[in-house]
Amino acid sequence: MSPRDSYHHGNLRAELIEAALAEARRSGPDAIGLRSITRQLRVSPNATYRHFADRQALIAAVAQAIQGKMAEEMRMRMPPKDERAPAHSRLRAVGLGYIAFARAEPGWFDTAFFGQPDDPAVTMDLVSVSVPAPFTLLIGALDDMVDAGELSTRRREGAEWACWSSVHGFAQLVLHGPLSSQSDEVVTLLAERVVDDIIAGIH
Repeated sequence: MSPRDSYHHGNLRAELIEAALAEARRSGPDAIGLRSITRQLRVSPNATYRHFADRQALIAAVAQAIQGKMAEEMRMRMPPKDERAPAHSRLRAVGLGYIAFARAEPGWFDTAFFGQPDDPAVTMDLVSVSVPAPFTLLIGALDDMVDAGELSTRRREGAEWACWSSVHGFAQLVLHGPLSSQSDEVVTLLAERVVDDIIAGIH
């Protein structure tokens, strides 16, 4: 047994997640295998199980990491909160950023939102851990519109679900549906139409 096999170093959890992120980026959640990643890192299975009880626990951690990366890229597109930019421009950036991330990182996108288990009890437990970071950004952008007087409190209630389902559904059509054969230029124009229409709709 090599020194690395016998030494449960403190960074193993982070290394497992990084290795799984690389696999997911290439091929989505189905590519994440606990045993294969263990062999890749040359560590013992027992060392791995100290950090993740099973493959699904690793996927849940990877999904959370991807959602954080996604939110950060979305946040970079958002204009600062000030009186010179309308509040809805932040919501527009959130929506377009969500779609852009899905297009740029399809493997990560599928892992972030479709790598969770089918067991409702397990799913509920995982969902209760934290709200997805991109969803938190969406909620904040909508609340900013209320604060700026661009959205009434009556129209604000439940608006996050209309917004999220629209951009998420569009992303799925681009990645796995009829829009997958369209050019980048066409998809970009359609993405802007979807986001602008949903903003007009919640008004």
